Amino acid sequence: MSVPKMGVPKVAVTHSLRGRLLWFLLAAITMAALAQAMIAYRSALYDADQIFDYHMQQMAMSLRSGVPLTNNDIGTAGPSGPTEGDPENNELVVQVWTPDGVRVFRSLSHATLPQRAVLGFSNVRANGVDYRIFSVQANNQTVQIAQDMAVRKRMAGTLALRTVGPIALMAPMLMLVVWWVVSGSLAPVARVRRQVAARQADDLSPVSDSELPDEVRPLVQELNLLFGRVRTAFEAQQHFVADAAHELRSPLAALKLQVLSLERAADDGARAVAVGRVSAGIERATRLVEQLLVLARQEASSAAGSTFAQVNLADLAKRTLGDMAGLAQARQIDLGLHHADDFTLSGQPDALIILLRNLVDNAVKYTPAGGTVDLELRARPGGATLCVEDSGPGISPEERERVFSRFYRVPGSEAGGSGLGLAIIKAIAERHGATLALEASERLGGLRVKVDFPATARPTPA
Repeated sequence: MSVPKMGVPKVAVTHSLRGRLLWFLLAAITMAALAQAMIAYRSALYDADQIFDYHMQQMAMSLRSGVPLTNNDIGTAGPSGPTEGDPENNELVVQVWTPDGVRVFRSLSHATLPQRAVLGFSNVRANGVDYRIFSVQANNQTVQIAQDMAVRKRMAGTLALRTVGPIALMAPMLMLVVWWVVSGSLAPVARVRRQVAARQADDLSPVSDSELPDEVRPLVQELNLLFGRVRTAFEAQQHFVADAAHELRSPLAALKLQVLSLERAADDGARAVAVGRVSAGIERATRLVEQLLVLARQEASSAAGSTFAQVNLADLAKRTLGDMAGLAQARQIDLGLHHADDFTLSGQPDALIILLRNLVDNAVKYTPAGGTVDLELRARPGGATLCVEDSGPGISPEERERVFSRFYRVPGSEAGGSGLGLAIIKAIAERHGATLALEASERLGGLRVKVDFPATARPTPA
């Protein structure tokens, strides 16, 4: 029959700051008390050795100057000489030897000391007892004063206990004081915990860090920063959902009508026109969704604080012109790079490409066939200026601020669009600490979009 193995019980590890402080303080008090007891014991033992050694020496000197002792003077030695008494109450043992080694006097009959005497102080073990002995030559006799070392140790132990006793009595009081202080210090932390626990899921307002300990306040401050980033991300998501629901309603309704027209087409010609309208409607809806997604990604990236890297803006500008050359050629637009200085900044490459493509795409889209679109990048002492100019109709001064709003399109504009291009450009520019301005192009006569980048672009807090 096999005997089941007993599992080793696991010791519960407390993670409570209050519990740890109390246990550590108890351990510190215990260790301090033991150290104090050891020091007191050694100090008391040293003092007892000095006092009793002096007493033994004085007694030996007094016996040395007295009359010789004989076998008839059996007794115990007190402070003034040999006396009769109980060995438990008398601490010193006196023995006298002749030069021939004959013991002529012993104060305690049961205490047997070695016959050999070493003048001065010595420690001797006899019959299982440790003695401290002082020997002196006197009147052709050797006088020995001995004392059991246990007497001294008992005295030192008593003094050590008296020293540790008050500490042991004060330990519970110290524990209560520490418990009260720690509980009071952690009360603000418990308040913050209750405040967070009582919140609704959509409540991302900052948590109060008043009266918090200095060690906990940075944690709450970082938590508030996290709440701010999450709140910005939620708001961006809500804006995206609201914008998508609002703006997709019209294209989807138009597509529905165009599908009905396709179903009712009487001949191939009418059917071809309806199919073309459906395709155009799908393309517009797809473009709108793409722009919405780009805008949502930029807002989410701004809220999350994406990592920046060193980017050469001139290389991105040349790459953008190469990508947009086919669209410009199809619309018979002269697209070129008017000037490009080498400029490197800390930024997000993907976001900057989107900014450049939207700038060039808007210029190409709103410039009539046969027109010109130029991109220019010039470095300056305080950074660099990126400009996209076109020979299109431009934007009136009173409309230049409004076009940055989402889904706003200049009245009377013939070019199709979602009205999100400039909003995306503005969000990316602000993310890189750049300023965006719309001006009239003196060289080409149309619109001039200017983006001023600082010398060391850094992400702007959301």
